[in-house]
Amino acid sequence: MELNNKRVLVVGLGKSGVASALFLKAHGARVTVSDTKSGDELRNEIPVLLDHGITVETGGHGERTFHGQDLIVVSPGVPVDAPLLVQARSLGEAVIGEIELAAQFLPGPIVAITGSNGKTTTTTLTGEILAAGGLPTLVGGNIGTPAISLAELAKRETVIVLEVSSFQLETIQTFRPKVAVVLNVTPDHLDRHRTLAAYVDAKARMFENQRGEDFAVLNEDDPICVTMATRTRAQVFWFSRKKEVKQGAWLRDGNILFRDGTGLQREAQREIMLVSEIPLKGAHNLENVLAAVCAGALMGCEPEKIRQAVRDFKAVEHRLEFVATIRGVDYYNDSKATNVDATIKALESFPANIHLILGGKDKGSDYSVLNDLLRQRVKRVYTIGAAAEKIESQIVSSKNGGVEVVHAETLENALRKANAVAVPGDVVLLAPACASFDQFKNYEQRGQVFKEIVRALG
Repeated sequence: MELNNKRVLVVGLGKSGVASALFLKAHGARVTVSDTKSGDELRNEIPVLLDHGITVETGGHGERTFHGQDLIVVSPGVPVDAPLLVQARSLGEAVIGEIELAAQFLPGPIVAITGSNGKTTTTTLTGEILAAGGLPTLVGGNIGTPAISLAELAKRETVIVLEVSSFQLETIQTFRPKVAVVLNVTPDHLDRHRTLAAYVDAKARMFENQRGEDFAVLNEDDPICVTMATRTRAQVFWFSRKKEVKQGAWLRDGNILFRDGTGLQREAQREIMLVSEIPLKGAHNLENVLAAVCAGALMGCEPEKIRQAVRDFKAVEHRLEFVATIRGVDYYNDSKATNVDATIKALESFPANIHLILGGKDKGSDYSVLNDLLRQRVKRVYTIGAAAEKIESQIVSSKNGGVEVVHAETLENALRKANAVAVPGDVVLLAPACASFDQFKNYEQRGQVFKEIVRALG
């Protein structure tokens, strides 16, 4: 992609938008950035951009700003069907996302990981497995470090491990992972994608540029993932915690095994490690490990190196993260549980006696699917944020044979109420099943506030 002296507009000034603007400017483009946020809200970003000679538009998108651009780069949070983007395409202007921009400049193989849940844990673990296996490795994407920030650091032999979201995949054109991993697909982001079918289609774009020498890694226990096998030209490898797979990773007698189904090694199977050696809680994390084992093995890592990396792995912050034990009560931060399926996985990690904090910004979710688990494992539900009333309307209350529900409004109120009634052996769990944007900047801030309040209670 030739950028010198090209007119480029970057829409949205999140992490990836700022990184894209700086990269484009460094490569000779004439860059304008546009965001609906006010100048005051962007007071940290604006000086850096102005210092680099980038034109900044805040407080809304001017229609004329979008005209006459050679390229428009949109941040993941900007809907692809926004009227100004639709109009720009109709005028022949190229519209891509930051992940596609990065794909034009990353010289080495890409391992891309997506799914409704488990992306960050699996991406981080995969990066550590590849590094332990002796491969030069960089990790980024939706995990926090924009993919475009890795372009200047990567060499041809560098493996780039990327967490990729459905929003990012909507705007790809040439993005082609050597290994494309889909962990699971359950209803999420329906406020943006509108239908489950559209959400699945966005995820499946991971495979559209793959070739026969590439690999697709899919969850054989997930019905939607199984249907995705028909959408790729790559070699399909599976992972499963419930059955033996033809090629990929599975369990036998408490061991993780990997079978390489290519070429002369078709029947070769290798023991990787004991399940009991995995340091992470929950069946969902066993699936994440199986997926990472597949990715590592397909990139040539030896079993002992994979085992070492998994054994040494620490839980990622805000993902079923143990915070403290206070007067016999355990507190866990799963702020990254931003959809109902993630909350189900968190609840399944504890047998009973849970005080569950639910709520935030609704994403078009159906909370009634939680009812069986709530009856079986949860003592009390504390609702917070904008989605509280919807959640309360869909959860069966104790009056009707369900769970006790406490309208707490804020995270601090929920924690104080739970702390007042929890007894030794109980678990207080933040697994909100919602986005954070009603009361917090992002899920990281929500998780950080949770931890600060818990430590203050202690």
